Amino acid sequence: MLALEIYKATRGFPDAERFGLSAQMRRCAVSVPSNIAEGCGRGTDADFARFVRIAAGSANELEYQCLLSRDLSYLSEDQADALMLQCSEVRRMLSGLLSKLCRSA
Repeated sequence: MLALEIYKATRGFPDAERFGLSAQMRRCAVSVPSNIAEGCGRGTDADFARFVRIAAGSANELEYQCLLSRDLSYLSEDQADALMLQCSEVRRMLSGLLSKLCRSA
């Protein structure tokens, strides 16, 4: 869901950002579920946990990029707040998953 929202939000960015901030935000947004999927296919909880940490890092990066997009007036305050809230929720869920993986390892 977050990745879809980022794709929608970045459609309105200036053409000059097509290979800049817009592309980076999309990469981060896709990185989160991609790392979860890749980690899930690994053989151990320790490997999975490593990919969950990478996904959380991408969510952190994306949250900052939403803030920057707001400051550059590419996103409205409401858009940026909604996206940053989703980033926070994703990080919270990843933290919970990471806790479970570390307990079972």
